[in-house]
Amino acid sequence: MPNHTGETKAAAARYAPGSDELRAVREELLEKISANGNLPALGSSVSRVVQLASSDDEAVRSLAHFIMSDVALAQKILRISNAACFRSNASSSPVTTISKAIFLLGFDTVKTCALGMLLVDRMPGSRAAGVRSELLHALSASMFGRELARRSQFKDAEEAAIAALFRNIGRLLVAAHDHTLYAEINALTHEGMAPGRAAHQVIGSSFEALAETVMSAWEMPDSIIQSLAPLPGGTQRSARNRQEWVQQVAAFSNAAAEMMMQPDGADTAATALVARFGNALGVDQARLEQMLVIVTEETNALAGQLKLAPVTPAGKSPEQSNAAALWRQLEGEDGGMPGLPAEFLLQAADSEDHMQSCARHASGKPFNARELLLAGVQDVTEMMASGRCKANDLILLVLETIYRGMGFRFATICLKDLKSNQYRARISLGENNAARQAGFVFSAEATRDLFHLALANEADLLISDTHDPKISDLIPAWHRALLPDARSFIVLPLVVQKKPLGLFYADRALPATEGVPSDETAMIKTLKGQVVAALNSR
Repeated sequence: MPNHTGETKAAAARYAPGSDELRAVREELLEKISANGNLPALGSSVSRVVQLASSDDEAVRSLAHFIMSDVALAQKILRISNAACFRSNASSSPVTTISKAIFLLGFDTVKTCALGMLLVDRMPGSRAAGVRSELLHALSASMFGRELARRSQFKDAEEAAIAALFRNIGRLLVAAHDHTLYAEINALTHEGMAPGRAAHQVIGSSFEALAETVMSAWEMPDSIIQSLAPLPGGTQRSARNRQEWVQQVAAFSNAAAEMMMQPDGADTAATALVARFGNALGVDQARLEQMLVIVTEETNALAGQLKLAPVTPAGKSPEQSNAAALWRQLEGEDGGMPGLPAEFLLQAADSEDHMQSCARHASGKPFNARELLLAGVQDVTEMMASGRCKANDLILLVLETIYRGMGFRFATICLKDLKSNQYRARISLGENNAARQAGFVFSAEATRDLFHLALANEADLLISDTHDPKISDLIPAWHRALLPDARSFIVLPLVVQKKPLGLFYADRALPATEGVPSDETAMIKTLKGQVVAALNSR
């Protein structure tokens, strides 16, 4: 006859909170996480994006730079920007630049989407079922957080969406690094054990404590880490401060995401969720149902882009749900393209993929430069007509349009610094842009070179080949030292009421023998003119 008493004692010894075996399990798990080569880079990227604040004038520029430096991420942001549920009713044209995506969707939405995409792309084992489930949970929670942040009176309320995104990071890390432990914890929760107790029993630690260790190593803001802390049980009261509110939103969003992904018993779960958080967060049953519709649609759009399984709306079986139909389209059925449902495409022939992945001249200039420039002109016109256009945002959009539309490797806008009497690069894009921007400085004292001649005569210049003896003597020494391999470039002076304010500059490492036809020239001049008009109105 087996000795059940002995087995029970052995199990209790193993599962004791401070047992040596549990400590060893936790340490081994942390070693697996630390040993993963992708996580330090992921942590660095995530921390960099998280710390961009929408109230900072440099933040939009920094976010655009970060996204554009990662081609795959940029394409995903452009695609999701063209999804029907993310589009602004004010815009009928496709989104073809990151600058426009940020302007239309909003800084906070693009920032949260970028963070979610970074997690999916760089988290190890992202194709495993458990990891995909946890990633989808995190994305859904971030959407709930964003919906609540939109109505908040707290400053920088968008941080709640980020806190919600990372609320579940502990479970995600376990799923990604030790499937056996993850399955054991899930088995205990399915038997009715509370998730926190199950985690303690299997890994000797709460998910929150595990997440805090990793996120501290990532140098995440303390406010995000503190939002992981469990809330007191029962009905939540109105938050006494912003930190408590972020913590409540993260907990609510996590629970709402779990409810959304497990339709069975959703009505009971929704009632309990409203009872616990309704007064504190201003959410009643009708508001929760409205949020569920919005979040399900937007999460499925992201899931399609990231090749994750769709969410099944509460109250429907997987076969009945629109999510199932969306997924069939995401797999390439029903006329959709892989990764994006057909109805999310505003037009097939002129989608942003078609506009970005075109053939190019030997110099790097796209063959469809005219279409790209025209889209930029339309975007700038929309931005100016919106009445909420900032000069810096407009300049960034024009610079990105010229940079992407003409296939330059480096582009910058240079403005006059009255104190130092110098022209100095202020915003730049492209290869090695930070170092080149730092060195792109020249005196405002008139000399006989291409830049001063262009400014003095308000003349737009296209240099097709810097080796041409006709102009080689006009290229200043500072330019040769900073950009010795520039073989072709443009200079577009910005002059307001006959006073030079600065210039656009963009170059390539190859000669541009194809030239610039008149229609493209006209659109480049229009783009420059829109910036001059904005500068003149300041």
